[in-house]
Amino acid sequence: QVQLVESGGGLVQAGGSLTLSCAASGTIGSFDAQDWYRQAPGKQRELVAAILSGGTKYADSVKGRFSISRDSAKYTMYLQMNSLKPEDTAMYYCHVSRVRGRTTYDYWGQGTQVTVSS
Repeated sequence: QVQLVESGGGLVQAGGSLTLSCAASGTIGSFDAQDWYRQAPGKQRELVAAILSGGTKYADSVKGRFSISRDSAKYTMYLQMNSLKPEDTAMYYCHVSRVRGRTTYDYWGQGTQVTVSS
């Protein structure tokens, strides 16, 4: 089992910045996916940023403004968010997964709220 705890959310004015953190504990090991999702009220959960084997991937809406990174020694993943817009308001979730044979094990944090005021 893996436990994920996000932190760093809050209320910020448009144009401001926040850094989200996601600390992992439990059976860490290696992951096949490490990413951040968000879900705004009334909308589906969407992928914001992902760490891939060859680099990173971002949703078009956050390219150039958000940056995903990790500190493997601290088992922590980050999401640096700059130039925030009101439409970035959402609950942000970190996610990791492992593939073992034909089974994918998904782990989610509890979420951290980001609210951007105009």
